[in-house]
Amino acid sequence: VFFFNDTATTEIYTEQIVGSVRCVQETDIKSPESGVITQLFAQQGDTVEVGKNFYELDTSAAKPEGQAQQSQQAAPKQEAPKKQEAHAKPSEPAHKQAKIEPQPTQQKAPTQAKQPEQSQSKIGNIGGINRNERREKMSRMRLKIAQRLKDAQNTCAMLTTFQEVDMSGTIQCRNDFKDDFLKKHGAKLGFMSFFVKATTAALKDQPIVNAVIAGNEIIYREYIDISVAVATPTGLIVPVLRNCENMSFSDVEKGLELLAKKGKDGTITAEEMAGGTFTISNGGIFGSLLGTPIINVPQSAILGMHAIVNRPVVVGDNIVARPMMYLALTYDHRLIDGREAVTFLKRIKSEIEDPRRLLLDL
Repeated sequence: VFFFNDTATTEIYTEQIVGSVRCVQETDIKSPESGVITQLFAQQGDTVEVGKNFYELDTSAAKPEGQAQQSQQAAPKQEAPKKQEAHAKPSEPAHKQAKIEPQPTQQKAPTQAKQPEQSQSKIGNIGGINRNERREKMSRMRLKIAQRLKDAQNTCAMLTTFQEVDMSGTIQCRNDFKDDFLKKHGAKLGFMSFFVKATTAALKDQPIVNAVIAGNEIIYREYIDISVAVATPTGLIVPVLRNCENMSFSDVEKGLELLAKKGKDGTITAEEMAGGTFTISNGGIFGSLLGTPIINVPQSAILGMHAIVNRPVVVGDNIVARPMMYLALTYDHRLIDGREAVTFLKRIKSEIEDPRRLLLDL
């Protein structure tokens, strides 16, 4: 296959340890010059060391007819046949590893070895019903996510407690001030900023929820860094809002907007996804009614938001329809007792049901 200069030839996943968090990033390896790959030194799914060659590039190969010429000179100089080898950057940290993900192309080089990415078992049709099976190798990112989730289950004594929240007050406050908020701050007023502020207040009230076990010691963090799950085209990422105790509503909304944009553009860094002390996950945007989130280690707790649904509730002596949301707090029972967990969740409930308490710091 002929590749033009500075076009993506290979896709890799690199791992980097930032503090105590292992981050996985997707990177494109571009062709240093125009040419044809004559030999591959690694196959799809292989793990290679930093500094090793990925492939051998023959720059003397003729460009195929009908493809755009990328050279800026009208008459390019004739050069002697030469070969170049693309390799991983040696300046990257030694603990990084790369996974080869070749880009799809329209032509297949005869010298390229076949790469069995998928295997399909054909059992045949039984009574006109399809009984075939298909297997695909898990991506490096999915393997690491699976490993981290299982590590959390194996390490923490996880327990989940629930509360239901009447969202009427927050919805009314948002509807009353969302236009003025957008006009003044240039950012939309969403529900997440209310929950970030309410969670910050609850973490101040119950600092044990913001702490973490380290060996035989408990580390109390006097700062509040909240990780917020954000959906991107390549998967779910958890960037961090740092020092939320010093943030206003507008700071939270602008910070979330910036992190979400970076996540969708693929420009977010590993440092921006590391170091959170607490996580908020909003499964309600996908319609989830109730769930038990898994702790994002090395944190000690995670708050799960869910869908807002009108349900009948008793207000005084009357049964009325109110927009209700279930909240779920999963916590490490080795560190956090039930009293602290329930008190923490009830504090969030009271702040969300009456947002005026956030203003008065009650």
